[in-house]
Amino acid sequence: MGRPTGGPSGGPSGGPSGGPTGGPMGTPSGSSSGGFDVSGAVAAGPLGAGGAPGPRDDLPFFSANQDPGAPDRGEGPSGPTTGPAAGDSPMVPPGAANPLAPGAGQSPPRMSDDTAILTPQKPAPEPPAGGNTSSGNVSGDTLTSGMRVVPSAGGGPKAPGASDPFQQGPDGPAVHTPPKLPDPVPSTPAPKKKGRNKLVLLGAGVVGLAGVAYGAGLLMNHADVPKGTTVAGVDIGGGTRDEATTKLENALGKRTEQALKLQVGGKSVAMEPAQAGLSFDTASTVAAAAGSDYNPVSVIGSLFGNERVVAPVMPVDEEKLAASLQRAAGGAAASGDGTIKFAPGKAVPVYGKTGKGLDIAQSAAAVKDAYHAQIETGASGAVPLATSTQKPTIADAEVDRKMQQFAEPAMSGLITVKAGGASIQFGPDKSLPKILSVQPVNGKLVEKYNLPELKKLYGTTFDGVLVTRGTGKKTPVQPTDVAAAIGKALLGKTSAERTAEIQTNAS
Repeated sequence: MGRPTGGPSGGPSGGPSGGPTGGPMGTPSGSSSGGFDVSGAVAAGPLGAGGAPGPRDDLPFFSANQDPGAPDRGEGPSGPTTGPAAGDSPMVPPGAANPLAPGAGQSPPRMSDDTAILTPQKPAPEPPAGGNTSSGNVSGDTLTSGMRVVPSAGGGPKAPGASDPFQQGPDGPAVHTPPKLPDPVPSTPAPKKKGRNKLVLLGAGVVGLAGVAYGAGLLMNHADVPKGTTVAGVDIGGGTRDEATTKLENALGKRTEQALKLQVGGKSVAMEPAQAGLSFDTASTVAAAAGSDYNPVSVIGSLFGNERVVAPVMPVDEEKLAASLQRAAGGAAASGDGTIKFAPGKAVPVYGKTGKGLDIAQSAAAVKDAYHAQIETGASGAVPLATSTQKPTIADAEVDRKMQQFAEPAMSGLITVKAGGASIQFGPDKSLPKILSVQPVNGKLVEKYNLPELKKLYGTTFDGVLVTRGTGKKTPVQPTDVAAAIGKALLGKTSAERTAEIQTNAS
């Protein structure tokens, strides 16, 4: 019968499959499988006195595969059996010769359990002298009880190229040496940044100082016009709006009224800023300069006397400026356009021709720059007006038409203007040439009256005469009232038709 690979998991008493003392199943020195030596327990039993056991006919066994030379036990059971088959090997006392061993005087094989009834087994070979080699796991030596059997040297599968951690050497089991781990790489601490803390402290100090200066600037600069504000070089800051307006008017008043000098065709002409539509708005300038300025640069700079420059507000009436330039250049004749000149006792037609004319756009820009410089510095110098080659915009036919319908009748004789019992005459020899002129408007010639000159001519004639206006308000006679009456009288042919009266009542 072949050797089983392990015994039952416990003895007959149901105890654990250990030795008689209940100790763990180790591997004693010199044994092949690590079982406990139970020979002492057997010697203390009924068979320890050396008596030969009697026949055990009550134990079943199998005669098949009986070892050669073993005593005949008779026929085996003819039917099925239950439980493990009891062994029939004789129990030999300690020190006695083993009748089943190959040679006399050898020690009997050790039993794995002193309480278990073992099945008949083949005797285990004795280990050779001087070595401890294991040829197999003999159940007569140990009860594995389901525990993992450690494979012997060279036995059992293993992964290709893998070392056997349980391989035994010549003097016993080899000591498992774990693989050597790589040495940890020492971490190098980052070098400390020198001066970093100083930079942080310095930056915090600068920010704190700037905050203190900003707060101080706000507390010290709470006027309507911020301190350090200047307009055209005049300091108007640190006070109220009214105070700033007064400062501007006192410092720049004369500059805003000073006449500009123009150069046209080699001659110098004066231009009054008010008549040319040029002005300096002090109220709007102060309004632009007033109000709190929360810009940190301006607030902190005010503590050190920095200036806050505000540009002056100078509105321009473009229509007035263009008309003033035309007058300064000598009217339409300067641009080569057709016109009519009024000389003493007659009207003279002037037909247009291609030539040098005044460039209104460029000349207006030059005049505005000169006026701005005059306010800033107090002087502007002569302003050359730009000219360009131009073709006439008034045709010869238009000159002829205006001569027949207006100029010739106007210069044909005296006219009379009356108002409130007062009257005055204007004649073609002296007064009419001073107040009459024509100007081009969209290709047509339109009559024009020199109102300042007209005012000089009638002087105090109509003083005390009041004209009731459409609003019901009564006002003195104005130059426009006299010019309107002249326009009606100039077209008359008879003395009565050439007399016009200013209506003093609106009804």
